[in-house]
Amino acid sequence: MKILKDRYQRTINYLRISVTDRCNLRCQYCMPEEGIPLIDHEDILRYEEILRLVRVYAQEGITKVRITGGEPLVRKGIVNFITELSAIPGIRDLSMTTNGVLLKDFAHPLKTAGLKRINISLDTLDPETFFRITRRDKFHDVWAGIQESIKVGFSPVKLNVVIINGTNEKEVFDFARLALDFPLVVRFIEYMPAGESQWNLKLVYPNSHIKEQIQELGALIPLHDEKNDGPAVRYQLKNSLGEIGFINPISSHFCHLCNRIRLTPDGHLRTCLFHDDEIDLKPFLRNGCDDEKLRETLLHALEKKPKQHQIKEAHFKKCQRTMSAIGG
Repeated sequence: MKILKDRYQRTINYLRISVTDRCNLRCQYCMPEEGIPLIDHEDILRYEEILRLVRVYAQEGITKVRITGGEPLVRKGIVNFITELSAIPGIRDLSMTTNGVLLKDFAHPLKTAGLKRINISLDTLDPETFFRITRRDKFHDVWAGIQESIKVGFSPVKLNVVIINGTNEKEVFDFARLALDFPLVVRFIEYMPAGESQWNLKLVYPNSHIKEQIQELGALIPLHDEKNDGPAVRYQLKNSLGEIGFINPISSHFCHLCNRIRLTPDGHLRTCLFHDDEIDLKPFLRNGCDDEKLRETLLHALEKKPKQHQIKEAHFKKCQRTMSAIGG
């Protein structure tokens, strides 16, 4: 099997694919109530185009694929797409990040289609706060989706929790207790620049603070890394059914371990979430290029992959694209 490396000799084996920029929530830190200008339908990659790219990239060393959005479950045909994606030789791990609103109905079909793991983005356990953050009254739908995901056998089921200073920091204990009572991996992810709102470092609630709070529930027992951990530092509370993880992109970035590239809904290959350098693959895909050309563009993109992001630097500028148009 080939091993794909960038110019800093990092092994690149992880492709995140955003299949849509559409979303059924309007989270305040992501987009305004009225939404944002959407990518034209004809500019969204067709499923067959994505599948072709994954087949080429799998031959070069990509083994792990995550489907994101926007909200991936709003795109028609997503289950059949997952079925075809899971059958591609070389793809060993196939997962999805979702907001969970539609998950109750999709969990079983996705599991049957070959999806291995699922991450659910959830920043509050209070229905009123959920409405305030997302501008939609959908908390109970999300919770039903979480329960259904456990029921159908997804393992692990991960909750991605962004604690924002002044918004939901009082819920740290509530989320930590979920890992005691349910077989969930609760992952605290530091707030990052996203969407239309002005990036403000003061909104970051450091995971070091969260860790100190959780330890009042009991000692956090370190867990050994596993192949699918990515950047999370994992712990377990004594006698807990689940785990607690910390992802620290701001206070302690993990760029030196970065193993990922991203494909946007409109077919742009992006090597860093916070750098706007992209290669538009649509002209190649729609003008009859061969697989070797797609391989060359991948290698060229990796030659330009930056060493690290510069979020904490004074000259940092937010991405020109919104997070829904990149895929988180």
